[in-house]
Amino acid sequence: MLAVALSLLAAVPAVKPMTAGELRGHISFLASDLLEGRGPATAGDRLAQQYIASQFEAMGLEPGAPDGGWIQQVELVGVNGHPDKMKVQGKAAALELAFKDDFIVVSGHQEKTSVVASAELVFVGYGITAPEYKWDDLKGVDLKGKVLVVMNSDPEDDPSIFAGRARLYYGRWAYKFEQAQKLGAVGCLIIHTTPSAGYPWQVVQTSWSGEQFDLPTSGGPQLQLKGWITEAVTKKLFALAGKDLDQLRALANTRRFSPVRLGLTLSTSFNNVVARKVSGNVLGLLRGSDPQLKSEVVVYTAHHDHLGKKEGGAPGEDVIYNGAVDNASGVAAMLAIARSLRSHTVKRSILFAAVAAEEQGLLGSQFLVEHPPFPPSRMAANLNLDGLNIWGRTRDLSVIGLGKSSLDGLIVELAKQQGRTVKPDALSDRGFFYRSDQFNFAKAGVPSAYFSSGQDFIGRPENWGREQRDKWESVHYHQPSDELRDTWDFSGALEDVRLFHDLGLSVANGASMPTWTKGDEFEAARTGLRR
Repeated sequence: MLAVALSLLAAVPAVKPMTAGELRGHISFLASDLLEGRGPATAGDRLAQQYIASQFEAMGLEPGAPDGGWIQQVELVGVNGHPDKMKVQGKAAALELAFKDDFIVVSGHQEKTSVVASAELVFVGYGITAPEYKWDDLKGVDLKGKVLVVMNSDPEDDPSIFAGRARLYYGRWAYKFEQAQKLGAVGCLIIHTTPSAGYPWQVVQTSWSGEQFDLPTSGGPQLQLKGWITEAVTKKLFALAGKDLDQLRALANTRRFSPVRLGLTLSTSFNNVVARKVSGNVLGLLRGSDPQLKSEVVVYTAHHDHLGKKEGGAPGEDVIYNGAVDNASGVAAMLAIARSLRSHTVKRSILFAAVAAEEQGLLGSQFLVEHPPFPPSRMAANLNLDGLNIWGRTRDLSVIGLGKSSLDGLIVELAKQQGRTVKPDALSDRGFFYRSDQFNFAKAGVPSAYFSSGQDFIGRPENWGREQRDKWESVHYHQPSDELRDTWDFSGALEDVRLFHDLGLSVANGASMPTWTKGDEFEAARTGLRR
């Protein structure tokens, strides 16, 4: 497939090149104050959808939604409610915890009230059950009605289990909450540390405040509360229980660990405002030309949502989460790619999907995979764009999840044509492969690619790229300051976007569909699909 697909690139007609101005223009609108942060189901969200749909229509794509329109409606349930305080009672003393400073929790169910009455706190280590690694933190302990206190991430000391420092889905907060719900727990609190989360406490405060969204539930047990607790407060709680957090965390990095009852109870209650709302995935289709292969599809995704507006801002404070990098830039890249590919003849169809509610837990892409215009068995690949490089050209390219599929070979060759080398994700301990929309496609068996510029910036000192990224994440990530600036350098972003463009073209015209690497965690999902 590799040689044939790449050889086709040399024969494509000349088209108007993608430019920095094209990217900047799209970002300028999508990240403007007019759209008020593109929070799900807001007027700004609808404006973003309409803008993207109008761009698709103007460039001559077909409507791609299953009902024949541009927008696939995604029903959401918004829940807005937080307790001001939580009380933790020990045998001899109690602690009262303050919302935002000490903890951030939201309702885990779609009801008007959330109540936790003297529920026992149990420390469950990482909260992981993974038979393939002979790892079980739970040891069959009955945890119904408990509030679980759980560590973020997954064990990383032994490279032979849990991929060492490379975080797997077991290390994601979503897995922790899913496990707690399956176990019948009443609540789940994740211990926040900046290294284990990959971001500071302020990101938790902004991302988990205000209205939170989910897809409508279909019944079954739900958590009364789920959220985060600071490391400092956790140490106080464990001391109240006569326990040492550091000692228990060390034990939790071994297979000997069993759940630890803390002898503490937690109580809180709060009211929720529950509302059913609608957002949408914007879908544009470039129909394939081959009579047989046009029923197969390459899916580009980029989420169009962000965090909306900050609640309770001070007078004169910037309260709009513009989301310029995250992810107006990814949508801009997808629009530029779609405009260029529209001028090509492709054998397989290409679906361009600006998906909703990624910041709420990848909800739009989940809905798209569950209600697809093409079945997952006929999805050749998912290519996901989430945040562009704004600092200039690099000598390298960072592939998130390098080694997972045959897409790697295409990426390596295309990067070579640009004079760049491919490297694995330098921040694999943060689990980025499981944190954006490609994860839902991978779970459904669709080989997925997600990459970004590397960290070896041309004309810059060693470690400069890492310093820029760390600064951006600590200052601008999920903050109102994520805005389009005149200082952005799009030269590196354009190289990445052109590679994404050529990768999709190669897959669309390739002799066969990409495959998962033998033994990969998603291989079984692919082989089990029916065409």
